[in-house]
Amino acid sequence: MQSETLEKNPPVYRRVILKLSGESLAHSGERGISMDEVTAIAKQIKAAHALGCQIAVVVGGGNILRGAQFKGTSGEMIQEATAHYMGMLATVINALAMQDALENIGCATRVMSAIKMDGVAEPFIRRRAIRHLEKGRIVILAAGTGAPFVTTDTCAANRGLELDADIVLKATRVDGVYSDDPEKNPHAILYRELDYDVVIEKNLKVMDSTAIAQCRTHKLPILVFNFKKDGNIVKAVSGQKVGTRISPRSASGERILVNAT
Repeated sequence: MQSETLEKNPPVYRRVILKLSGESLAHSGERGISMDEVTAIAKQIKAAHALGCQIAVVVGGGNILRGAQFKGTSGEMIQEATAHYMGMLATVINALAMQDALENIGCATRVMSAIKMDGVAEPFIRRRAIRHLEKGRIVILAAGTGAPFVTTDTCAANRGLELDADIVLKATRVDGVYSDDPEKNPHAILYRELDYDVVIEKNLKVMDSTAIAQCRTHKLPILVFNFKKDGNIVKAVSGQKVGTRISPRSASGERILVNAT
């Protein structure tokens, strides 16, 4: 059955970074971890992986704790750098939940942490991570880059470059990049294609500016799509039309700004 799937829907991308926010692991508007949500994402990841695509997952920690939430707290009881480390530890909790969800449905996985914690995860070593991917394991990358003041979006861009990924898949709860917040403005325009410069100039809320700049410098494309629609991760790795693709300008230097019809 898997060979038939490979013949019918070969992946366009050999290796991808899938960026999941911590909030994607919880019910909408809630905190903590919902294993129903985690399992639903895991099933989509398994289907995409079965096509032959190598997948490394970068998880956030906002469903548990964001380092930024302590910024400017009364009396500065928690230093900002400490708060960021706390947020990194939250991503490890999410990574372990995702690992169990994937392994419960038959996927081989490895959790690799940028902060050393031998009891629950391997240390992130670039060559080892690549070997795991080549061996058909899904790699879950935790603890961001291991440094404070760096978002998990930037981590996804960095790991994409380190692991020679073909694209960063940014999973969101909306259908792509809009001209405005679609949940507040029903007339917001969905862009199907953008170049990095337009994203930065228009201050479109895609990923943080450092992540966008990293991808622009190294011409690493980004696909922003709605993971809540079942099958969209498979569509993303198969190159089907889904979400918003952000890439370099065309060879002629023409700016890319294409709206959905």
